[in-house]
Amino acid sequence: MRIALGQAARPTEEYLRFAQQLGVGGVQFNTPLLPGDERWELADLVELREKVESFDLRLEAIENLPNSFYDDAMVGGPRAGEQIDHVIATVKNLGAARIPILGFHWLPNSVWRTALSPTGRGGATVSEFDLGRALDPEHADEIYVARRDRRVEDKKDSWSRGAAYELGVERNDEQMWQSFEHFVRLVAPVAEQAGVKLALHPDDPPVATLGGIARIFRSVEALKRAMEIWPGPGLAVDLCLGTVSEMGGEEAVLEAVRYLAPRNKIAYVHLRDVKGSVPSFAECFLGEGNYHPPTVLRELRSAGFDGFVLDDHTPALIGDSPYGHRGRAFALGYIQGLIEMMEFDDAARADAV
Repeated sequence: MRIALGQAARPTEEYLRFAQQLGVGGVQFNTPLLPGDERWELADLVELREKVESFDLRLEAIENLPNSFYDDAMVGGPRAGEQIDHVIATVKNLGAARIPILGFHWLPNSVWRTALSPTGRGGATVSEFDLGRALDPEHADEIYVARRDRRVEDKKDSWSRGAAYELGVERNDEQMWQSFEHFVRLVAPVAEQAGVKLALHPDDPPVATLGGIARIFRSVEALKRAMEIWPGPGLAVDLCLGTVSEMGGEEAVLEAVRYLAPRNKIAYVHLRDVKGSVPSFAECFLGEGNYHPPTVLRELRSAGFDGFVLDDHTPALIGDSPYGHRGRAFALGYIQGLIEMMEFDDAARADAV
């Protein structure tokens, strides 16, 4: 198990130096600002990897294509076939560029929150979600959406207020499952041949529907069903522990780990947490949320997970940067300490045998 720094859009010197200073071995990018309106090309992906490697770091993964690359594929729209062809081309290019993981979601209208406020510990700014407020038309212009078609450059979480997607369509569970299975059965075998793992992010927030679109990956059972569609190595889960915690706290988190890890179905882990679960929750610092981080890390290790862990969303500390350098440094230092202590304990036990 190792640690990476993540969720930046560009390989700036500041970002890569920050990773070096934190002592992590690799980085990840979220919806990177690369050329291309429909797909990513090999030369641009190679340039991205080589820039990372010039700082003696690994490019661990890219998370999220722009929504515009596959929005019709997600809802089974008229351009679905054309978009899937472009995704397949992008996956092949990732493989040729030696970038091993492509994280993706099945959220045509993205991640929602109903507040960003200084209600965290000591006045730290955290995101909150309340389903009742999200469904109230009077509060529609107050919704925060993490835009994946228009990245807010160098911001921590890319939230845009009042930016809910107007897709002009409605889709139920069955329709979203049909489009997902169609997509996976076409793209996953190409990913395997290219040496790339597709990593599915659970739905955040994990509620039944928002904006007329069903959110099918709202439970651990749904993640299990998704992995059964393609048992091979081309498909796994980007296990966002915060999102799974939103589903049902530590019980849901441990259930997901115990099912996915022994089957080699965890591509990597977002280690964050929330207080509360759907229909209402708020993000928080590690160690004060629904699950006990040492217990979860121990379960991951015991179940055989040997991939990378990153911090994902973090509370914004006083004086923090738009990217959240202070919050991320705290979270990654916390995770580093837990992993080192866990490895020390295991070594001590082995020596005592």
